[in-house]
Amino acid sequence: MKKIAILIIDMIEEFVKGRLKSPEAEKIVPNIVKLIEKARGKRIPIIHVIDSHLPTDIEIKIWGLHALKGSPETKIIKELEPKTEFEYVLEKRWYSGFRDTGLDTLLRDLEVETLIVTGIHTHICVLHTVADAVYNRYNVIVVKDAVAAFSKEDHEYALKYMEKVYGVKLLTTDEILKELEQVK
Repeated sequence: MKKIAILIIDMIEEFVKGRLKSPEAEKIVPNIVKLIEKARGKRIPIIHVIDSHLPTDIEIKIWGLHALKGSPETKIIKELEPKTEFEYVLEKRWYSGFRDTGLDTLLRDLEVETLIVTGIHTHICVLHTVADAVYNRYNVIVVKDAVAAFSKEDHEYALKYMEKVYGVKLLTTDEILKELEQVK
């Protein structure tokens, strides 16, 4: 596998336990934990991209007040908190983790070619981030049991869309863990 990074999208209090939580959010946490533990052992970069809104952001007009910059809602959930020097946190104000966050620059600095994508919400922030990752010429693997949406229908639709339209690879946590065993 080419130089990789784990991308964790919006696994913050707001989307796991707050007003805009996915009913499936807590179910994917153990899978993300497994990926983080493997990545830490292999010194693979782990990048959290989290909502951190200003009251004037367009998303606020659509979804109402949520994940305001500096609020407890924007904290990464305890189980996934960064603990090493190769874990990064970038703030975003729109769906895509690439829009005005410095993510592309960080990935290029780290010489990353392949992104392993996890997080919330499959049909919104995951989908838009994956689109931009593909447009920026990254290889993308979406961990289908480490992403979740508001509903099973939204989740399944987004997975099929990303696979068909963007050509991303869909794998399970166990499949990714086996592939990561080969990383030196």
